[in-house]
Amino acid sequence: MTTGREIQLASRPEGTPTADNFRLVEVEVPEPGEGQVTVRNTVMSVDPYMRGRMNDVKSYVPPFQVGQALDGGAVGEVVASNSPLLSVGDLVLHGYGWRDLVTGEAKRFRKLTGPSEDPIAPPSAFLGVLGMPGLTAYVGLLDIAAMKPGDTVFVSGAAGAVGSLVGQLAKLKGAARVVGSAGSPAKVKHLVDELGFDAAFNYRDGDVAGQLKQAAPDGIDVYFDNVGGDHLTAAIARAKVFARFALCGAISGYNEPVPGPDNLTLLIGKRITMRGYIVSDHNDRMPEFLSEVGAWYAEGKLKAEETVVAGLENAPAAFLGLMRGENTGKMLVTI
Repeated sequence: MTTGREIQLASRPEGTPTADNFRLVEVEVPEPGEGQVTVRNTVMSVDPYMRGRMNDVKSYVPPFQVGQALDGGAVGEVVASNSPLLSVGDLVLHGYGWRDLVTGEAKRFRKLTGPSEDPIAPPSAFLGVLGMPGLTAYVGLLDIAAMKPGDTVFVSGAAGAVGSLVGQLAKLKGAARVVGSAGSPAKVKHLVDELGFDAAFNYRDGDVAGQLKQAAPDGIDVYFDNVGGDHLTAAIARAKVFARFALCGAISGYNEPVPGPDNLTLLIGKRITMRGYIVSDHNDRMPEFLSEVGAWYAEGKLKAEETVVAGLENAPAAFLGLMRGENTGKMLVTI
């Protein structure tokens, strides 16, 4: 046995989570048994979907349990191995985040590089642009919303890990106009000046519908929804006939319920297609995604923004900051 640290769920949040809902504890970590490895994490992800897992409700992924460690995407280095699948020094991607040391079945860890090889990308990229957020953006835009060259695309939460990639992918795939919403003047400027969005607006200024109308005066063909609420209402109002909506997230209602759209009847006359999706249903798209997006990333055509918080003990603060919109791009915690 050796010891490690992990972040546990201390209590279930009521409304907006606070630091009191988390606790850092020291735990014993066993030596690897047959077919197992021990991994020391170097970087982990915090993601909006984790808020839903803090509630004791049935969903597409099991809820976190009070008194047990949270989990999520992480990259680490194999420090002990009792399996032919992985060697000491291998860099691996896995789902045992929120802790610094973990022992588990080797088959649950995906090898990224060997001891003597150069990684094909920074380890953090496999938690962002080349990982779950990247695939979420790729599948949602191209498969769920079926974006076509010449489309006008609106992305809410456009400065986040997924939204920032959606906008860039849309431009690379030939969108005529890409519009984003974000939560600060700096983020709005970043979307236009750095990521190539044609227009963007600050939703905190109010009147989302009015700002979207100004940014997309001819309407929108595609809406990629990370927010729900007033953004979804505004998108329905601005949608063209036969518009396609990909419903990825609804962060505006994750802590407290928000009113739904009051203009759903427009879906009928406009023949809007609105579809929710979960990225884990589309893992078959990973090879094509890595080939195409990996090439753009390597060529510098796709920018992967990151907001990094140092220290496992600060992972709860990073998550709370994410929920307040304090990140630009992917929110990560180095361990």
